[in-house]
Amino acid sequence: MTDIRETSAAYFTAWKNRDFDSLRALLADDVTFVGPMATLDNADDCVAGLTGMSQILDDIDVAKVAVDGDDVLTWFDLHTTVAPPAPTVNWQTIVDGKIVAIRVAFDPRAIVAAG
Repeated sequence: MTDIRETSAAYFTAWKNRDFDSLRALLADDVTFVGPMATLDNADDCVAGLTGMSQILDDIDVAKVAVDGDDVLTWFDLHTTVAPPAPTVNWQTIVDGKIVAIRVAFDPRAIVAAG
């Protein structure tokens, strides 16, 4: 079994590198995603959403990672090409090497205003 910290890090690396096949492989088919810009309930929609965000993604600057049981919290600055960096927290639940739930919190107002 893969360490959940490694699975979470691989998710961010794949997103940052726009490697959506690798990203998809990390997600359970029925992964749930809840964030300020979308609520999704399957892996293909999650990948589509992250693909869309990658159009404005400039960098992911991770500041802190915390692991508690099956949960990984990643605090990072979301750098985009359209808005100032957005302090962001990503809470993933990982079971048997697959991400089964993602919850994201950040203030999307500057990104929305730019769109």
